[in-house]
Amino acid sequence: MHSPAPAIRRISVRDIGDALAKGLDDFGAYRTDVIFLCVFYPVVGLVLARFMFGSDMLPLLFPLASGFALVGPFAAIGLYEMSRRREQGLSVSWTNAFDVVRLPAFAGMVVLGLALVVTFLLWLVAAWLIYHWTLGPESPGSVSSFIRDIFATRPGWMMIVVGCGVGFLFALFAMAISIVSFPLLIDRDVGLDTAIRTSIRAIAMNPGPMAVWGLVVAGGLAIGSIPLFLGLAVVIPVLGHATWHLYRKVVER
Repeated sequence: MHSPAPAIRRISVRDIGDALAKGLDDFGAYRTDVIFLCVFYPVVGLVLARFMFGSDMLPLLFPLASGFALVGPFAAIGLYEMSRRREQGLSVSWTNAFDVVRLPAFAGMVVLGLALVVTFLLWLVAAWLIYHWTLGPESPGSVSSFIRDIFATRPGWMMIVVGCGVGFLFALFAMAISIVSFPLLIDRDVGLDTAIRTSIRAIAMNPGPMAVWGLVVAGGLAIGSIPLFLGLAVVIPVLGHATWHLYRKVVER
């Protein structure tokens, strides 16, 4: 607790592009999509199966898909470790993703991860309340009627506007406390409070580039989700590795 906070650098949008290029290079070297094919797809399958057997949960389909960005930083901690090892010239395989459990700050990572999970659950509650306030409280009769109600009615557009606004606030909070927190906890033996304060300072000192990074993450997850979530097998590992390289650019060694 209360360990010294590292210095923060100012970065540019060009650094965002460089971090993404290095993340893509890491992905090409180790094919970490295997991890998410084994873990992420069963979860998505269960969720989609639930929607196939009823429409009660249909209003939460988009909040569930978009909400992955809130817990993504915690889910990607193994990818940060793999990029760290490659950066040091060490041998790397997908099994090294689990080496984080032996790190001194792993307990802090778990606590921060639980905070992101709670944020995700609160976002789902908020999304459900917004639906009830606009198109609810009755459940949609079918997928086609639900889509029609969203885009062809005034309450539907109200739901879109309010939902996006509230979702932005949740995403901003999650990004502020986690953008460099997890990589910092992996890289150094620091307290959780120091990691979170450093992450918030990184956002405050680089609002423009961090806004671009947020748009890249949101756009990548959206594009990866379109073909039945198949693209996430590439998008998520690339973004995870790129986050490590972004941390390297923002936080001084």
